[in-house]
Amino acid sequence: MHRGAYTLDMVVRVGIVGASGFTGVELLRLIAAHPQMELVVATGDTQAGTAVASLYPSLAATYPELVFQAWTADLAESNQLDVVFCGLPHGASQDLVPLLLGPERLVVDLGADFRLKDASLYPRWYGADHRVPELLESAVYGLPELFRSDLAALGGAGLVATPGCYVTTATLALAPLLSAGLVEPTGIVVDAASGVSGAGRPAKPNTTFCTVDEDFTAYGLLDHRHTPEIEQNLTGVARTPVQVLFTPHLAPMNRGILATCYARPARPTSTAEVLDALHDAYDDEPFVVVSERSPSTKATLGSNSVAVTARADDRTGWVVAIAALDNLTKGASGGALQAANVALGLPEATGLATAGLYP
Repeated sequence: MHRGAYTLDMVVRVGIVGASGFTGVELLRLIAAHPQMELVVATGDTQAGTAVASLYPSLAATYPELVFQAWTADLAESNQLDVVFCGLPHGASQDLVPLLLGPERLVVDLGADFRLKDASLYPRWYGADHRVPELLESAVYGLPELFRSDLAALGGAGLVATPGCYVTTATLALAPLLSAGLVEPTGIVVDAASGVSGAGRPAKPNTTFCTVDEDFTAYGLLDHRHTPEIEQNLTGVARTPVQVLFTPHLAPMNRGILATCYARPARPTSTAEVLDALHDAYDDEPFVVVSERSPSTKATLGSNSVAVTARADDRTGWVVAIAALDNLTKGASGGALQAANVALGLPEATGLATAGLYP
């Protein structure tokens, strides 16, 4: 494949490691609609030998013969892969990514293994030392709205760390306000609710239908692992340390995240000014929609779009920023594909929908 230049006849050979999980199946769906990407191999060790159509009948018409394979160390070389997406549990990519990286290959990790730049944060938030800390500095954070030039500089080869779903939502809601100096960098509160698919495909006692249905619960109180990632992103745009109290919630829905973020104004401001800051940041972005409407998760369902708004409240002295997205699309697999498009020199929106599903 010719690097760094888009042509209509470009064929990008793609592999997905960990394709049997929810982020993997979403990648399968999106890649099927991508005109330049050809899916070559999909691994899923727990489902090796299982037909994709059997596990996910929604993909039967697109992948009638595809079978999940077991991982092998020579996977990328033997299949001449240009891009490898990794949709693995935290910790697993640290061992696999070094085997996948090559001078002519892009590796896009959807887990948290390469998101944090400071290796010392991993024991505190993930419970173990990072095994390949030398790769953290070279990994490019896969949020094009903030790191588009860094992604483009990869030229189609290197490592992309896809953001967390909660992190994408909170970052896009707050970054323009911090960048413009409209809100204080400390004392920020992020309350966010996610659909159950964010917990992954394997069954867990707290994500069964009977547990989740007709329920709404907070979890990860004070120590959710996305906290340092949110702070890392916002510190970068604020150019001063940012402190966030993050509380995630589990909502009885399949997909979607709604983040309601509260911050104190750094100076007197207004709803018009905070909305203008969002418009200035995102009006040229292909996937971010700024309006006065209160964002809705259903409005983003199945799309790579993000809905964002903000308010300044004179009565209480708070600024409120709200964002909604589909946690499996823009919050994971769609965001990963968007970042890959930029890194490969393809048009950024290729293979990605801006229109959500309704009803």
